[in-house]
Amino acid sequence: MKILSIGNSFSQDAHRWLHSIAASSGINIDTYNLFIGGCSLETHWQNVTENNAFYDYEINGGEASRKISILDALRAENWDIITIQQVSQFSGMWETYEPYLSALADFVRKERPEAKIYFHETWAYETDTTHGGFANYDNDQRKMYTCIEKTSQQAAEKISAQIIPVGRAVQAVREKIGEFDYANGGLSLCRDGFHLTLDYGRFIAAAVWLRTLTGKRVNVTEAENLNPEILKKIIKVVNEI
Repeated sequence: MKILSIGNSFSQDAHRWLHSIAASSGINIDTYNLFIGGCSLETHWQNVTENNAFYDYEINGGEASRKISILDALRAENWDIITIQQVSQFSGMWETYEPYLSALADFVRKERPEAKIYFHETWAYETDTTHGGFANYDNDQRKMYTCIEKTSQQAAEKISAQIIPVGRAVQAVREKIGEFDYANGGLSLCRDGFHLTLDYGRFIAAAVWLRTLTGKRVNVTEAENLNPEILKKIIKVVNEI
């Protein structure tokens, strides 16, 4: 399976573990991420119309191999799956999506009609984040999550895509697993208030992608530097999403 993400640092977070945990489950998934930090749907579409080769082309969660345009990336491989997402601070604000979302999805389908499009649902920020975009949701994590859920559903329906529900899984782990009860001294799933932590946070994202894209239950029993008991709880939540 070959996956191309038209994304930013949030798809970078999701890709970091995906290739390796898929391999540990006997599944061959190669991931390619088009990275520009903080890139919105509007900017993605501008880069399409101007054919800007501004993206770092990141393979299997590693460093960028070269700069590339969206058009050249679409033509680089026979893609099975192509993912689209909104930048995090706007991901719960429907008024920021159109006409860019539909235009981008139409462009992808024209270039790669055989590929299946998925919409990557991002996650709410940590409760004490200093990210300026948190104000869009009254600095309320639960409100941000609720807005992202609603808008992701709208986006997926608009472009006839399935959702990769990372935001839903991250919020479920926060609310169901005591070790991540941040308000009461638990671990945060964000390393800087908005990007996922390099360990459990990124693992959750990859596990959700694996579960969604393969349709198979995640069955990973160990991962580097992760507590096996906590891992077991996370996988249970992911498999129930």
